[in-house]
Amino acid sequence: MSETSDTSARQGTADSVDGTDLIQLIDALGTRHPNPHYDPLVADVDGAALQALYEDMVVVRRIDAEATALQRQGELALWPPLLGQEAAQIGSGRALRQDDFVFSSYRENAVAYCRGVDLTDLLRVWRGNASSGWDPYAINMATPQVIIGAQTLHATGYAMGILNDGADSVAVTYFGDGATSQGDVNEALVFAASYQAPVVFFCQNNHWAISEPVGLQAHVPIANRAPGFGIPSVRVDGNDVLACLAVTREALIRARSGGGPTFIEAVTYRMGPHTTADDPSRYRDPNELEDWAAKDPLARIAALLDSMDLLDAAYADTVKAKADGVAAELRAGCLGMAEPAPTDVFQHVYSAPNSWLDRQQDHYERYLLSFGNGTTTEGAS
Repeated sequence: MSETSDTSARQGTADSVDGTDLIQLIDALGTRHPNPHYDPLVADVDGAALQALYEDMVVVRRIDAEATALQRQGELALWPPLLGQEAAQIGSGRALRQDDFVFSSYRENAVAYCRGVDLTDLLRVWRGNASSGWDPYAINMATPQVIIGAQTLHATGYAMGILNDGADSVAVTYFGDGATSQGDVNEALVFAASYQAPVVFFCQNNHWAISEPVGLQAHVPIANRAPGFGIPSVRVDGNDVLACLAVTREALIRARSGGGPTFIEAVTYRMGPHTTADDPSRYRDPNELEDWAAKDPLARIAALLDSMDLLDAAYADTVKAKADGVAAELRAGCLGMAEPAPTDVFQHVYSAPNSWLDRQQDHYERYLLSFGNGTTTEGAS
């Protein structure tokens, strides 16, 4: 795989952001453009596979909308929307093998969907019901990391373990453009390059680090930073699900064959707020949102399917019914979630018995009993 400076030679067509070409296979109008370098990597993606990618994107957008509604209705404390980033997450997520391991931030709910997460588990943390949403080893995806950029170090360490085990699985870490200013990310890049660890760094450049635009901290394309660490990089249209699938597959092949890490910058746009506690209208020009809405990743693949006569009314209704069913399951799981017992906070802290923690639990249980409810397994009043 070549570095960013060589990617223009591969282009069948290109979109341009900040004067830098992006790998693009499906343009904003839904037109499929040939690319001699990347087409072989998605040669198996026929009409049915494109429909499956479209369905994924419709479903996760519906999940996102339902979770946002649950927060607005007071059922969740917070929710980090992924609206506009479906192609980057589904395209990359569907490239992974089951034995690959994902380390994400708090916004990669579409990747979690690809990994097979239980829908209710998506909401446990945001409802304040649990300290983490799921068993990482059940779906080979770590629970979301809120500390910005820390997951890149976790992924690199895991990838170094893969090397020690002699396996050919890959660690994949997701983070945003803002995280690239964190020391953790840069340290992870140093270690990954030094040990040629099988890790893929997937940066979703959604143009906003909360209320700060990407141009404030990145005066050149973010992907240009990685070659300075000795890591090949590529800049892809993050609203093009097929291109995201192709570049991720190439990075995975490289990692599995001993070629070391790859840095992918998926240029996309956060169409919603940073979280439901944020008001982007206070810092974002509405014209910018309008411009990016014309590049909507879901509308793009829908247009392609329509041009292939693969998006008739019956199929569209089937997909909508699937999305509505998933949303109903998500809502029911949220509202039916059992309240944790007060002493559940002591579970899963250490992998082995710990006398110090046991002493704390004993003191806490006696404290709860002082309220006279006679039990420590029910919620304290």
